[in-house]
Parts: sequence; C-alpha cells; structure tokens
Amino acid sequence: MASEGKAVLLISSELEEILGMSDRVLVMHEGRIRGEIADPAGADPAGVLRIAAGVGLSEEPSVA
Repeated sequence: MASEGKAVLLISSELEEILGMSDRVLVMHEGRIRGEIADPAGADPAGVLRIAAGVGLSEEPSVA
C-alpha cells in the first residue's frame, strides 16, 4: 500500500520493529509530536526513547 502512495500507520510496543519496518517515525510525548525520525533504519533506539520520555525536550520537535 505504501508503494501506491497510501499511508500506513504501524503501532507496536517493539521499538526495533517500528524502526525496522518504517520509512518515517513520529515520536510523541504527552500527546504531542516531539520528534521525527526521517531515517528509522539508522536511528539510535536510545535517542528515540529519550524523546518519548521527554528528556531534554524544547518546545520545537526534534529531527533525527
């Protein structure tokens, strides 16, 4: 479906699964999008978890 230009929403509790299967990841904290991972395959899982936990967040979303 994604190759046809359709959006696919993947929800999982497994971070490695999300990073391995996604083209782009939006990270939320307290109900707000706080980060965008443009290259999930090369993302640092610990960094993604820090964003999700709200560690060191400013008002602007971060891009990794």
